[in-house]
Amino acid sequence: MHPKTKRLLKRLALLCLVTYCVLCAGLYFFQEKLIFPANTLPQDYKFTFDKRFEEKYIPTGNGYSLHGIWFPLNSSKGTIFYLHGNGGTVDGWGSYAETYARLGYQVFVLDYPGYGKSGGKIVNEDALFKDVLAAYDSVCRWVPEKDVIALGYSLGTGLATRIASTRQPKLLMLHAPYYNLTAMMRHRFPLIPTFLLRYKLNTSEYLPKCKMPVVIFHGDADEVIPVEMGRQLRAIAKPADSLIVLKGQGHMNMKDNEDYVNALQVILVSN
Repeated sequence: MHPKTKRLLKRLALLCLVTYCVLCAGLYFFQEKLIFPANTLPQDYKFTFDKRFEEKYIPTGNGYSLHGIWFPLNSSKGTIFYLHGNGGTVDGWGSYAETYARLGYQVFVLDYPGYGKSGGKIVNEDALFKDVLAAYDSVCRWVPEKDVIALGYSLGTGLATRIASTRQPKLLMLHAPYYNLTAMMRHRFPLIPTFLLRYKLNTSEYLPKCKMPVVIFHGDADEVIPVEMGRQLRAIAKPADSLIVLKGQGHMNMKDNEDYVNALQVILVSN
């Protein structure tokens, strides 16, 4: 090989190495922005939901409060504690409440720290969980826990499962769940070492500790979290727990899927 070619290849290899190291460093130090791309709302923002709603502020004990939307019913069959995905705020996710209201369930949709009108910011996994748990415990002071369903969508599934492993909601529902964020990182960024990931959200660790019934919904056309992760979670869940695979369903807008609504109705009646 010509010496000039050899020097050029060495420079290219060095450039690739430096670029890779910079990318890894960026993923490590800025992963909150990548995993939790928070959207904020001004405190005077006016929501325009069709259904009756109340804004709730829940103190966390850390000098700030979390904000959420409470969709009460005059007469309900139970309450859904809803933890949404990593994008958007309760302004958009609140529309999901209509699906459950039609089936007789009131809903509380929470925004994470730094999202919407919620104060604070996400700094580590344990602090995030404690904040979300404080919101769950607050809801259980409004209504009996025996009537509460913990529901997580996408990012919210790990948090909902961890709550259910330490509390006792009547039912845990996971929509488009991941096995854990380490598995997601291997799936999305196979060349990045997983030790850089500071947020594990280890659904697979919490799920076997959940004593209540668990229902997993996953679309077989999910382009973000593969349905195989839903199947992996079902494999480590209790024998009586269930996985419902929705044909042709992508990652979002599960509420608009007729098969989902029909299956949901059966599940809510039986639990």
